[in-house]
Amino acid sequence: MKVSIITSCFNRAATIRGAIESVLAQDYNNIEFIVVDGASTDGSLEIIREYEGRISTIISEPDHGMYEAINKGIRVATGDVIGLLHSDDFFYDNGVISRIVKHMKTTRADFLYGDGLFVNPDNTDKIVRNWIGGNYRLWKVRHGWLPLHPTCYIRREVMMRLGLYNESYKIAADSELLLRYLITGGLTITYLEEYIVKMRMGGLSTDRTKRKRMWDEDIRVYASHGMAPTLTKLEKMAWKVPQFVLALLKR
Repeated sequence: MKVSIITSCFNRAATIRGAIESVLAQDYNNIEFIVVDGASTDGSLEIIREYEGRISTIISEPDHGMYEAINKGIRVATGDVIGLLHSDDFFYDNGVISRIVKHMKTTRADFLYGDGLFVNPDNTDKIVRNWIGGNYRLWKVRHGWLPLHPTCYIRREVMMRLGLYNESYKIAADSELLLRYLITGGLTITYLEEYIVKMRMGGLSTDRTKRKRMWDEDIRVYASHGMAPTLTKLEKMAWKVPQFVLALLKR
């Protein structure tokens, strides 16, 4: 089973090397690694080029945001399964992809998700949020729960059939895609009860403009699927509370 891993990057010179090396360190030997750079100006592309011989495909050109970049990567991907590793993130350990493939083969799943850790950007040993996905239930999705996006591995055939990221969303395209797949896709979904990724906690919670846009886009996502938008958004926020509690317990 070939796994395509897509990393999108724009001006992430401080973290892109760690993301690349995290992929290259995986012990699974059938990985197609695609890096899509949005014409960075901070030296990111120069760092990416250092690994040119070990990255399957490098695309560097202007784009209109992360989701356009990811869609570019998906369109050139040839793997059986597609997953993402963002430029600020890194895998939990070197055996993550091997365990994902084993579990997907065993369960014959179309869609796999797992657990993830949000960490302090300046001290990646410090856990800020402990995201435990938990067993899949459709009722949870209808009440605001979604799996952690960077832990999701989806068969390429499914993505080609159900459609890629809706680029009209600048923040919530991942939520829209996951909701669309889980509610309407008729997919076989499996939960891998293991940590898959560590994510550097961003500054979204302190950026009022982005928080407002995220609220508006989430409302639009839920309304487009015939859900009660404001109530579902509040339920989504409530699902996050245990993550911070678990992080305190894990320290």
